[in-house]
Amino acid sequence: MGETFTASAAAQLAVVERGGFIESRHVGSAVVLAPEGEVVRELGHTSAPVLPRSSMKPFQALAVMTSGVTLRGEDAAIATASHSGTPGHVALVRGLLARAGLPASALRCPAEFPTDRASRDELVRAGTRPEPITMNCSGKHAAMLLACHANGWAIGDYLDLDHPLQKRILDVFERLTGERPSATVIDGCGAPVHAVGLTALARGIQKIASSSTSSPFALFREGAALAEGVRANGWAIAGPGRPDSVAIDRLGVFSKFGAEGVQVMTAADGTTVALKMLDGSPRASVVVAARLLVGAGALEASAVDALEPELGLDVLGGGRVVGRIRATV
Repeated sequence: MGETFTASAAAQLAVVERGGFIESRHVGSAVVLAPEGEVVRELGHTSAPVLPRSSMKPFQALAVMTSGVTLRGEDAAIATASHSGTPGHVALVRGLLARAGLPASALRCPAEFPTDRASRDELVRAGTRPEPITMNCSGKHAAMLLACHANGWAIGDYLDLDHPLQKRILDVFERLTGERPSATVIDGCGAPVHAVGLTALARGIQKIASSSTSSPFALFREGAALAEGVRANGWAIAGPGRPDSVAIDRLGVFSKFGAEGVQVMTAADGTTVALKMLDGSPRASVVVAARLLVGAGALEASAVDALEPELGLDVLGGGRVVGRIRATV
């Protein structure tokens, strides 16, 4: 089936400093595309396949939106989200299900508690068990079910690779990335996820995030609506204080985390970054992506300086700050 790049092919992307001592190093690969699409910087092995994980959600949402389903604003954002399960997130998911006339039990993602601590604590106090609707991928799954309803496709097997919806997702993914996946496996939520190189992933994300509402092609008109919905509703993509939401709200970027250290980010001018932390840790992914955009001239360094305190990068000792997780790109 293949594998991601090796440590010998990786580059250092970030370090963890404690009292001036470099305690840990994050290595991985990253690529930066100029607004016109050419590669302007590469770190590590950027053609080696990676699993986009939740960074694939924009492609999945766009496949839904080009299947006869209108998603705008918050609905487009929740379909793309790795949300933290707040009541606001759950209300949006229920809204998508209601449009299809389906109960929450139709969701085939795993049952989980919200990752938002306050929301989780409230459910625990109420004696509520984990549910699929509070799982971080439930918005994507609800959107998939809505597409099935709109097209008369079977509901119960919507995650099967040979289902019409999954075939459409694969077609959109290949068209936008320009690459045939080297492997297809099952993501944590139960949906198929396809492996492509980082450069291909960056190209696909750039096409979505830079789409125009006046494009003659429906794929790109819907891509523009998706990007607008994400940028206008950063809270829905992740949740309070979570890195993607903070980056979207503070920097005006299109930003999407993927499990195991994947991150994609597109600035307002179209400059795009895709990266993979080899150790799978996401803790430095957003700051590395943002600093790469600064290096490409797409973001102001001062704006990222102001953002960093909100990204949870402090290293603590005895309850006080003694160091920081720092991008080295």
